[in-house]
Amino acid sequence: MKPIQDKKFWVIATIVCLIGYIVGCTKKDQIIIASSAPSSTTLVSYKTTVAPTIDGIVDGVWDKATKIAINPTVPDPGNGLFTGYSGQSYPASLRSMYDDKYIYFLLEYADGTKSVNISPWYFDPNANVTGKTGWAQEPSSKTFDANGVLTRDGWGEDKFAMLWNIDNSTPKFLTQTCYASCHIFTPYLDYSVTPAVLKSNANSGNHYTNGASEKIDMWWGHLSKDLLFNQMDDNYQDWAGGPGVTGLDGGNGNGRHVDGIVVSGASATFPFAPTYTTSPAQGSVNNKQTLKLDGTGASVSVPMWILPNATDSYFILASDTLSGKAVKITGVNSTGVLTYSGGTIDPTVGTDYQRIGDKVTGGIGPKCFPSYIGSPLIGGRADITAGAVYTGSGWVIEYKRLLKTADLLKQDIDFSSLQDQVFGVAIWNKSNYQHGIQPNLLLTFQK
Repeated sequence: MKPIQDKKFWVIATIVCLIGYIVGCTKKDQIIIASSAPSSTTLVSYKTTVAPTIDGIVDGVWDKATKIAINPTVPDPGNGLFTGYSGQSYPASLRSMYDDKYIYFLLEYADGTKSVNISPWYFDPNANVTGKTGWAQEPSSKTFDANGVLTRDGWGEDKFAMLWNIDNSTPKFLTQTCYASCHIFTPYLDYSVTPAVLKSNANSGNHYTNGASEKIDMWWGHLSKDLLFNQMDDNYQDWAGGPGVTGLDGGNGNGRHVDGIVVSGASATFPFAPTYTTSPAQGSVNNKQTLKLDGTGASVSVPMWILPNATDSYFILASDTLSGKAVKITGVNSTGVLTYSGGTIDPTVGTDYQRIGDKVTGGIGPKCFPSYIGSPLIGGRADITAGAVYTGSGWVIEYKRLLKTADLLKQDIDFSSLQDQVFGVAIWNKSNYQHGIQPNLLLTFQK
């Protein structure tokens, strides 16, 4: 891996990259140890005639594939962006195989907590004051007070991801991998004053490439949302309109898009960023709506759909909303009582819908509501099949994709030539955007 010596580059590099990690075991009482794999930046994909079953259980055929050890680590960009996570590392191991049709990956890493319940809804009686409701969602990342003291642990999702250079279109990717599209802290022109002045940007930014023809393939493994359907989310990155947009918007150009959509025009408002075609309804959506207290009062946010009397549920399926298993909340009164067709929910009776235990690291009642509605990915977003098992001490994840997909939009990497491919990896541990980074890895194919 090429050393990064420029401090500014490291800061810019901080926020993005995608993920890869492995350890090993399939028994729930077994400790996963990733460090047993040899450390290397080169992953050799083993040629196999026997395909593994993609279910998160390690088949014997994987014994023939050499694992490498990686250690994605959360950096400190110096602006508090990763507060509470900086310095954490997630030792992992990664293996790969391929056959005439597919490429396969096996990722294993240690994790003491299975984090799949993302920002669940709960009720806080103390926050249920005049004109407001006590219904709220847990934070997706750790929160802190003005003195830096932890006020609530995060309720984010365990995730992993990988970035690939599509058709070698992004030159910087060859040496920087995921850092090549990371534009956090990019200076921008502030048009709130005349004449406009160049200002530093320490709080925002996004992934986008540096040329109109440059694209990066982005694989997301959400260990709650996507794996309900044995899938990973296949996305891509483009240049977000280029400097004419990103140079005026604080590096905040959004170059991340789901597969299948393309540029359709440009926004009519400053800074005239590209507009994109619409993706068909798919994947997860927020389980949230706005209702008026007592029907006529202040507008407040509450859950949209619930599974009445369900316990320890962290998701609702879109099919549940059609079958009648899930019911829609139609009203909320000033005491926090929710109304739905056929009944009510009074969150003040007992603690089933409230936080329990320690206020900082404690849990929630067993009947607290899920934060999202899940449905399968379709089309280009569904190119990657995945399966995962949480062993009690970590994750074992298998995933596969066609060597060459049906993609005609240059949104997927093509492995069919069996050429070497550089890639980057990242791991999220119970967090929203704070993640460990492992750049500058190389995939080679055993011929």
